[in-house]
Amino acid sequence: MNLKRIFGALLTVLGIGALIFASVLYVNSPDGANDIKALVIYGLLGLLFFIAGISLVRTTKDEA
Repeated sequence: MNLKRIFGALLTVLGIGALIFASVLYVNSPDGANDIKALVIYGLLGLLFFIAGISLVRTTKDEA
């Protein structure tokens, strides 16, 4: 079992969760008065974690 792949999968799941949370914040904001700061923070962190996790999983070689 490769630790880098597990960490990459964990980062990917965290990124997806943060992106979903940012989208829920955006949808539930009344009349466009959304909290821009929270949306940017959760969106950027989610995107960063997602991209880092995917690239870590893709670049790690399988060693059987």
